[in-house]
Amino acid sequence: MTAPTSGTRPDDARRHNRTALLRRLHVEGPCTRATLASELGLNRSTIKAVVDGLAESGVVTEAVPAQRTGAGRPSLLVLPESHAAVVLAVDVRVDQVAMAMVGIGGQILGRHSWNLHRTTRLPGEVITHVAESAQLLRDELGVREQGVGVSVPGVVRRADGLVHEAPNLGWREVALGSRLAAVLGSPTTVGNDGDLGALAEHVRGAARDASDLLYLSADVGVGGGVIVGGVPLRGSGGYVGEIGHMIVRPGGRACFCGEQGCWETEVGEPALCRALGLPEDTPRGVLVAELRDLEAHPGRLDLLAEVGEWLVTGLVTAVNMLAPELVVLGDLFAALPTALVDTIREELHRRSLVSRAAGRTRIVVSPLGRDGKLVGAAELAFEPVLGAV
Repeated sequence: MTAPTSGTRPDDARRHNRTALLRRLHVEGPCTRATLASELGLNRSTIKAVVDGLAESGVVTEAVPAQRTGAGRPSLLVLPESHAAVVLAVDVRVDQVAMAMVGIGGQILGRHSWNLHRTTRLPGEVITHVAESAQLLRDELGVREQGVGVSVPGVVRRADGLVHEAPNLGWREVALGSRLAAVLGSPTTVGNDGDLGALAEHVRGAARDASDLLYLSADVGVGGGVIVGGVPLRGSGGYVGEIGHMIVRPGGRACFCGEQGCWETEVGEPALCRALGLPEDTPRGVLVAELRDLEAHPGRLDLLAEVGEWLVTGLVTAVNMLAPELVVLGDLFAALPTALVDTIREELHRRSLVSRAAGRTRIVVSPLGRDGKLVGAAELAFEPVLGAV
């Protein structure tokens, strides 16, 4: 990162440097002033002025490293104060809503979740419950969020948080962003769950060192997010990420979206349940346990052969179109047996022209677990907050 140009006004330069330094600490964690100067391309006097100002405001502190190496006085580490900037992250799923207060540096300060059923998926009920739970978290932690980020499994207009359609929730034209901002009293940004899963992996997950990636996750539906050149691909109006509704089997099973043969009908949660001989409404915990059990019983892997084939079929198309260096599998896909993931990786390389040309597209499993979209929602909320601390 380079310093502002000489034509930049002093106030703008200071704000830029302050935001850049906070962003570095937020994403990468504590480090010394010398490291900050080197990585941000700023001189030591500028770093001193920024750190001293942030310390006076209670946003950062300095401390001796817990582990010392070498002789002499160790350099102090600059650490972000987690309570100095706090956001509220909300992850709306088909079966559950999860919430967390997250401090600068990515520390989860407190969380709350509840299950959703068909009768409790109405937008008004979800909004009311989010507002009530947010107040409980505020009271419990003694903090107030400076921004809100929300993940939704649907087509979201990024500009104002309008959920145009979330088929698996049964939502259409829901002004989620403005309604939540009104009841929470905090700036609120809403994003597609696949986009935010990709953001989470890029900032804190398996794709921290990747500039081009495809994130793919399975819940009741299938979602995806794309980052190109280190920048999220958002499309016109922010409408991108509905990769699960790519048609892979014309005339196939009916999908919630109104089409037939969408990718998610062949590889989503109901498809995984069918493959294992389970009812389609099997609780998620039971399904995950069955998938994990296959790891110890490789002789049963044939049960997932068809799901694996459709997963490869969709991935070949996606990789040929997007040419990512990395594919990250999240949510239920992260529970797939290692042997099946290995097979999918080899088949993708064999069948994808782009993967072969690029020297094998890597496929990895997300390390973030079920918190992936929640982490992404927090990072979405932090984007404007870090510039205002």
